Amino acid sequence: MASSASQLSLAAVQSGYGRVKVVQNVSLEVATGEIVAVIGRNGVGKSTLMKTIIGEIAPMSGAVSFRGLDVTRLDAARRARLGVGYVPQGRDVFARMTVGENLALGRRVGGAPAANLERVFGFFPILEKRLAQPAGSMSGGEQQQLAIGRILAGRPDIILLDEPSEGVQPNIVQEIGRIIRRLRDEERLTVLIVEQNLSLIRAVADRCVIMDKGAVVGEIAPEALDDPETAARYLSI
Repeated sequence: MASSASQLSLAAVQSGYGRVKVVQNVSLEVATGEIVAVIGRNGVGKSTLMKTIIGEIAPMSGAVSFRGLDVTRLDAARRARLGVGYVPQGRDVFARMTVGENLALGRRVGGAPAANLERVFGFFPILEKRLAQPAGSMSGGEQQQLAIGRILAGRPDIILLDEPSEGVQPNIVQEIGRIIRRLRDEERLTVLIVEQNLSLIRAVADRCVIMDKGAVVGEIAPEALDDPETAARYLSI
């Protein structure tokens, strides 16, 4: 049962591919306006957990609640309309479409009547200059900004980010970190982030949930990762 402050709640969730269970009995609560990092070595089920939360993968058992609603059997499109935004690993922008066309698709998140481009440009001003540019011609860091901006063009209540630092130059990673904090501080957005980059985790997370072999096995404060032995234990570095 989710607490009154919880925006996202998972209760004993198991999921995977075919008959193979990857996520094992995960229970997790994320409060409104909280930034939670999911950490763990490669292959422990972090991305599968994210896909289960957004509805791309149906749980084999357990329950997923969002804003107090049981969304366990809702597909990804219906969860998106409720305000669940997702930026997958690798960004997944539409390369042949322009920046503007990509951003227009974001209105589906939260069911916005039109894309809120002013909001997007307030966080990512470079996108205003690139509206007519094909998304595939942008750098990795610019595409990551576009992928996040596309979600912000709608009306998200929660944003799930899967490895947003992957393939992105350090200065843009730092900027993305600052924007994640602004989204929480200025707009009360909730963020669930899968990440391996220590500096980004330390910059944004309120707490870190540890996954191993598909299960949540503990929780630590982000500053605990300053200890090299702790970081080596939980991250593939």
